[in-house]
Amino acid sequence: MKSIRWGLLSTSDIAATFATDLRRTPGAELAAVGSRQLESAQRFAHEHGVARAHGSYEELAADPDVDVVYVSTPHSMHRDNVQMCFDAGKPVLCEKALTLNAADAAELVATARSKRLFFMEAMWMRCNPNIVAMRDIAATGTLGDVTAVGADFGFVPGKPPEHRLFDPAFGASAVLDIGVYATTFVWLFLGQPRAVHSTGALSERGIDVSCASVFTYDAGAATVHCTMTAFTPGRAYVAGSRGRIDVSPPFHAPTEFTVTVDSETTPHAYPVSGSGYVHEIEEVHRCLRAGATESDLVPLDDTVAIMAVLDQMRAQLGSTLPGDPT
Repeated sequence: MKSIRWGLLSTSDIAATFATDLRRTPGAELAAVGSRQLESAQRFAHEHGVARAHGSYEELAADPDVDVVYVSTPHSMHRDNVQMCFDAGKPVLCEKALTLNAADAAELVATARSKRLFFMEAMWMRCNPNIVAMRDIAATGTLGDVTAVGADFGFVPGKPPEHRLFDPAFGASAVLDIGVYATTFVWLFLGQPRAVHSTGALSERGIDVSCASVFTYDAGAATVHCTMTAFTPGRAYVAGSRGRIDVSPPFHAPTEFTVTVDSETTPHAYPVSGSGYVHEIEEVHRCLRAGATESDLVPLDDTVAIMAVLDQMRAQLGSTLPGDPT
């Protein structure tokens, strides 16, 4: 089968990890990389075996030998970067959080659909075989009625103050950077919350660095916690009327989990390829080869709806970013 030729828009750290997993994925070709500085693109291409280096994002998007573009710039640049790729007729896999807010995300989704171009958020957690297996188990009714889910993600970045994780101009936000994982995990089992209640802390520059939220549902509740001020356990659980799933840390990249039903605990483990990105790359390949413009594993409607929940969480904290709707 013909290889799918990838273009990497950015030479970020996550792009380097993604490039490594691309090389591990059958049928994937590292065709090109683009940076705002040609030297940076050339260095990345040399280190990761990329065929061509471009000195601008525009050149990458226009490359006729690129079948799909992976966007891994900061959140604040996603809307413009993705739109540029769409204008060039390119399908896109874009890092999470997809944009700074739900309005921008909805705009990009509408554009992709109008142009009939494949589009997917790079929420690789949703493609992890252990996450897929957990959802299958819950769907069978093994746990009974699922009424409680919890997820926690906390770390201390150890980066200088000027790093994009702390700079509002680059979309700095604990909710957008890591809360998106916990929120998505809860969504996978309980869906749209009826109400969201959040509290947390802001930095001196006004970005959210810690957030604890309760999502309420007609028949239950969920807890979501994210922080960039402490190393938290990083666990998650899914609980129902008959049993529960316990997810070993880090819950967003699980390699194992246990299912407890009627006081009997059973371990489960499904192999994860590479650093975990292989599975989302394979999902993109599956969609492109089938002529699909959206993924069933990472639906665009879910992505936009989850972005709206993240908007609520940040608003309740008093955290705003450039470009947020007033």
